[in-house]
Amino acid sequence: MAVIELFNDFPVKLELRIDWAELDLFGHVNNVMFAKYAQAARVHYWEQIGLYKHYLETRRGPMVASFSCRFRKPLHYPGKVTIYTRMKHIGNTSFSLQHQIVDGQDELAAEAEDVIVMYDFEKGAKIRFPDPFRLKVEALEGRSF
Repeated sequence: MAVIELFNDFPVKLELRIDWAELDLFGHVNNVMFAKYAQAARVHYWEQIGLYKHYLETRRGPMVASFSCRFRKPLHYPGKVTIYTRMKHIGNTSFSLQHQIVDGQDELAAEAEDVIVMYDFEKGAKIRFPDPFRLKVEALEGRSF
């Protein structure tokens, strides 16, 4: 399946180069690197909606509660990886992001998901997902949450 068919509804795209240091003993990208790719894409998404800047200004922002990944095929060096990201769900205090991790041939290598909690780092407590960011997500995604 081509990326064009699969990822039209994933509005945020991040391309990364596969580094030699990311390989494992068997010559393919180590499974831990998929978590790194999802992390890079997650932060990239946050930057697109201004959530990271909001955290720097207020000490209120996202904290990862869980991460999961389903591997489809190995990645190899040399090469590139593209991570497509979209919002899956926005709740009262949490939200989830979906990632499609694609190889240089536009084939799905893995599917990942983050569950993230909005958090006040000074008070040490969960907070409500701010409405202004919901509106930014909806504008970015072209759909309502």
